[in-house]
Amino acid sequence: MTTSSNRRRSRTRLLTTAVAAIAACISLAANSAGTASAAPQQQLADQISGASPTPARAETFLLNGESRWLIPTGNGPKQTTFPAAFAHSLSNPNVAPAGANDWSCKPQAGRNPVVLVHGTWENAYSNWSMISPALRQAGFCVYALDYGIQPSSQGGGVAAAFPGVYGTGDIVKSATQIKTFVDKVLTSTGAAKVDMVGHSMGGISTRQYLRFDGGAAKVANVVTLGATNNGTTLNGIGTLGRTINDLGVDILGPLALGVGVSGTQQIYNSPFLKNLNSGGVYALGDIRYTIVNTRYDEVTTPYSSTFFPTGTKNTRNITLQDGCPRDTSDHFSMSYSPRATSIVLRALGADVPLVCAPNAWLVG
Repeated sequence: MTTSSNRRRSRTRLLTTAVAAIAACISLAANSAGTASAAPQQQLADQISGASPTPARAETFLLNGESRWLIPTGNGPKQTTFPAAFAHSLSNPNVAPAGANDWSCKPQAGRNPVVLVHGTWENAYSNWSMISPALRQAGFCVYALDYGIQPSSQGGGVAAAFPGVYGTGDIVKSATQIKTFVDKVLTSTGAAKVDMVGHSMGGISTRQYLRFDGGAAKVANVVTLGATNNGTTLNGIGTLGRTINDLGVDILGPLALGVGVSGTQQIYNSPFLKNLNSGGVYALGDIRYTIVNTRYDEVTTPYSSTFFPTGTKNTRNITLQDGCPRDTSDHFSMSYSPRATSIVLRALGADVPLVCAPNAWLVG
């Protein structure tokens, strides 16, 4: 029994180290060009919204691979750092975060059920093990799914070979999976609408659902954390790749073999993003949007590119460090930021103070 237990622990440590190394490589590659550039706030968002879409050229993404979704069962322990949550999810890939997926929960008056949408290479547990229990404690019914589960052999990218590394499939297909889950939440709770919180790709998967899958009539509030709303330049690497691709040399298609379909869809000026933001449409109907970024984001670059264009209706663009320079959260650790957690709670109507507390880059 002891030998078997030791082997399991060794495998878990190996998996944790391997996937953490992949994440670290992304961080280091981005930071080799310096800290995420502090371009004029919203400049890229304004530029994109004012541009006319151009035809996609020579971009052969692997969009036909199998993608599936699941509802996490059971509840893992609350976590306060991303590495701890990520490590736990490697050996428990389909567990729900604390406070989530209680299908007997009925919303309190004035509280919509909240749907949490994880990012690329993450899952419900690794992404939301701090925010989910905080929402539940504040009186919300909380729900989280695992989606965009696509094998490496079918376009999910190298990291998809590891347990719990989800969100790698085609975002268009992922949005339909989110639609099915939201409908289940509405049926179970009897609510008319939900609120949605998305991290990174979870933000644009949510927006795809809202715009093209009938979600706008079913959602009251949207909060995004570090979302790739206007794509990412990867500190210039993605922009260079897009330029070469648009000249007719398909270098981004094969990239999907490494990072997964959803990874390439998030590169600045991709066909997916052109369609998502076509006509300069970011906000829909009466939905209220809270868009949060961090100056230390090494994945969504420049960090201001997550913002909706200046003047977008029903929208608040917030930088974590405005009024709280002690919070040095990066892309990965921002969903474990006490300040970000308080922003989410307040955006959804909870009467809580706005927190300012330290939160470390990557390991926060």
